Formats: sequence, structure tokens, C-alpha cells
Amino acid sequence: MKNGHAGKFIVMALALFAAPLVQAAPQVVELTQVPCQFLESEQGIDQGFKSTKIQDCEAINARTGDARLARAVVLKLKPGKAVFRVTNRNVPYELGFWLRGAALISRATLPNVSGGGLITGKTQDYIIDLKPGEYVYSCPLNPTPNYRLVVE
Repeated sequence: MKNGHAGKFIVMALALFAAPLVQAAPQVVELTQVPCQFLESEQGIDQGFKSTKIQDCEAINARTGDARLARAVVLKLKPGKAVFRVTNRNVPYELGFWLRGAALISRATLPNVSGGGLITGKTQDYIIDLKPGEYVYSCPLNPTPNYRLVVE
């Protein structure tokens, strides 16, 4: 090939082969746990709950959980890779995170992610490839309400 066309051909060929490997950056959702709640899910309002053990949150949620869920923010995300970046802010015991299908049947068909190890002050990432559907997320160790997430 004359006049530098070979170089252009190689660059175009590399671009064609590399294109499928390039993926969009994952969606990042930052969530902050304080005693018995996720701040962002409750419109950033810290309810000021005090908890030194799981049973404290169970009692608080029995009294306030339904009303708080009625006002809670429903997260809306697009399908694809997502990183849930969860921080334990001032909860004096180990926490976790659990995201799963909202209905019993969707728990079998939708992806889920869970884990623990969130000691006070620690931030941890939970990575998932979201499919369309309705999910809930919570912390079973810092019992929180089951906040909603819709993927469409």
C-alpha cells in the first residue's frame, strides 16, 4: 500500500477488534449506614436512632419502619454493571449489605449480592450485573427496612 495507507489500515483494524472490549463504566451507588437505616434511602435524613445491638434496630423498625418506607427514595438504575459502595458510619458493630429480587419468585431469577465485614468507618464495594426488575436492599446485621430499587 502506498502513501501511508497501510498504517491507516492497521489502526482501523485495531479499532474494530478493540471496540467490543470497551465497556461503559459501572454505575456507582454510594450508601451510608447509620444505626437502623441507610441515609440516602431516607432522603439523607439521619433519624438519630441509637443502637448497640441488632435487637435495638428490630424494635425501632417495628415502630417506625412502615412510615419510613412510605417516604423512602426508590432507587432507579439502568441494567448493567453496578457498584454499591456502602459505608458504616458510627454503627458500633459489624454490618453488611444484601441486594436481591423484591418478590420470592424474582429472588430465583434476578441476580443478588451480599456480604459483611463492614466495621465502623469502613467502606466496601459490592459489585453486581443488574437485570431489569424490582429489587430490595437492606442490612440484616443492622436491621434496616427493605428499601426498593427498580432497574429498567
